[in-house]
Amino acid sequence: MRSIPVELGPGQYSRWFVALTALFVTTLITSNIVAVKIVDVWGLYVPAGTVTVFPLAYIFGDVLTEVYGYRRARLVIWLGFACNVLAVAAFTVTQYLPAAPFWDGQAAYVRILGYTPRLLAASFLAYLVGEFANAAVLSRLKLLTRGRFLWMRTIGSTLVGQGLDSLVFVTVAFWGTIAGQDLVRTMVTAWLVKSAYEAVATPLTYLVVNTLKRAEGIDTFDYGVSLSPFHLD
Repeated sequence: MRSIPVELGPGQYSRWFVALTALFVTTLITSNIVAVKIVDVWGLYVPAGTVTVFPLAYIFGDVLTEVYGYRRARLVIWLGFACNVLAVAAFTVTQYLPAAPFWDGQAAYVRILGYTPRLLAASFLAYLVGEFANAAVLSRLKLLTRGRFLWMRTIGSTLVGQGLDSLVFVTVAFWGTIAGQDLVRTMVTAWLVKSAYEAVATPLTYLVVNTLKRAEGIDTFDYGVSLSPFHLD
C-alpha cells in the first residue's frame, strides 16, 4: 500500500529526521578523519573507517530512503557532501596558517588531517556514486517488492552502493601506484567488509525503521519520483 506522509509538509522536517541527518553527516566526516589509520582485520589491511563508522553512513542512508523516501535521502546526501567539503576546506586552510613558535604539532596535524588532491577527489566521487546508487536501488526495490523483504532490499542496495564506492575510490586513488592484483584485492576486501557490516546490522536496521515508521506515521513509496541526483525538489 502506498503511504504518504500525513504530518509533514514539503518544507517541514521532524525531530527524528533532523537527528538521523545529523548522525549521517557525523559518520561521514568522522570516517574521513579516522580513515588515515590502516588497521589489520584478520590479515586484511583496510582503512579504519571501513570497519568503524563509514558503513553506518550506508545504514543511515537506507533508513532515510526506506522511511522518508528518495527525495529526502537525496537532499541529505548532498547536505553530507557539502558538510564534508566544508570540513576539508577548514582542515586545509588551518594546515597552511602559520603556527605559533611554541607549537610543535604541525607535522602530526598534516599527517592526520592533510589531504592529497587525488585522495580527496577519490573520496568525494566515490561517496556521491555509492550513496546515490544505494538510495536509488533501495527505492526501486521497495516498489518492486511492495515494501516487503526489507533485509533483501537493504543488503542488495548496499552491495551495489558499497561495490561502486570501493571501485571508484580505489581506482581513482591508487591506479598506477600499486600493482593490479593488489588493487583488486584492496577493492574487494573493502567491499566485502563494508557489506558484511550491513548484513550484521540488519536486525538493528529493522528496529530503527519500524520505530521511525510508527513514530512518524509514514512509510514512503517513491511512485513517480525521479532518481536523478540533480533533480532537487
